[in-house]
Amino acid sequence: MNVERWLIRQEPQWLELEQLLNRAETEGIQRLSAAEICRLSQLYRLVSADLARAKTRRLGSSIVNYLQGLTLRSYSQVYQGQRSQDWRKVWWFFQGGFPAVVQQTWVYTAFALGVFLVAAAIAWWYAWRDRPFLELLVPADILSLVEEEGKLWMGSIVGVEPLASSAIMTNNLSVAFAMLAGGILGGLGTLYILWNNGLHIGAIAALVAQNNLEYPFWAFVSPHGALELPAIFLAGAAGLLLGQAILLPGRYPRFRALKRNGALAAQLMFGIVPLLVIAGIIEGFWSPNPLIPNSVKYLSGLGLFAALGFYLAWPLERSPTGEGK
Repeated sequence: MNVERWLIRQEPQWLELEQLLNRAETEGIQRLSAAEICRLSQLYRLVSADLARAKTRRLGSSIVNYLQGLTLRSYSQVYQGQRSQDWRKVWWFFQGGFPAVVQQTWVYTAFALGVFLVAAAIAWWYAWRDRPFLELLVPADILSLVEEEGKLWMGSIVGVEPLASSAIMTNNLSVAFAMLAGGILGGLGTLYILWNNGLHIGAIAALVAQNNLEYPFWAFVSPHGALELPAIFLAGAAGLLLGQAILLPGRYPRFRALKRNGALAAQLMFGIVPLLVIAGIIEGFWSPNPLIPNSVKYLSGLGLFAALGFYLAWPLERSPTGEGK
């Protein structure tokens, strides 16, 4: 390789890259045009190759150091800019994309809610009238505490709030992702989890009502349940989307239907994770707090549910360009 000729040919491109980097570092990469950002990326790859060639040919420390500096500066701008765009896409998703997906898949969410409510109603009916049925669904220690001492069991959270909150988050997230995975079984796994949870909630509701503890019990459930329960039903919708694509792909080929519904399910799961994290924090620190009046807990739950409903009903979906579709 003729080193002098190579340097004469490559040096203008190095200088061009250096000028673009100076502008990006002083004004911000967002001030560059799309064509300039594309050119910066091209020059970055070119200089990276030149750096490798310079090291291989042992062209001297000054050239190697100069090219290495350009490469590091370029890497920072290119990938920092990409991370910035990624965060903007996350913001746009939660700003309008998640509500739009929820609205698009509301039938699946409604079906998941229906399965849960039917199971809860059946369990409540039988648990109220049939003691063995109640014992089948409610743990013996909870039965004993409620019936013999007239107390709820949530007081055990007080004093270990951080540990309890973490455990609650982990459990809720595992249930949500189990419902998603249950969709692979044609939705049967998802339906089983929804039905099972409905049965247990219905039986618990009957137990606390029989012992005149429904007011403090629902005061405890209200704040975190305002976010946790909708998130669980949305996770159920995600699993049912997968199940529908497998069993009833409709006019689409099964693989295409699974790809389409899988994308919607993934977006639902991405959106509900923050809901379950927030619900876990509330359930660990706010819901069991004996210093907070039950009336305040009810009001906070109602406020959170109204805010979530308003957010999910938001009509405008924004694309990554910031324009409504």
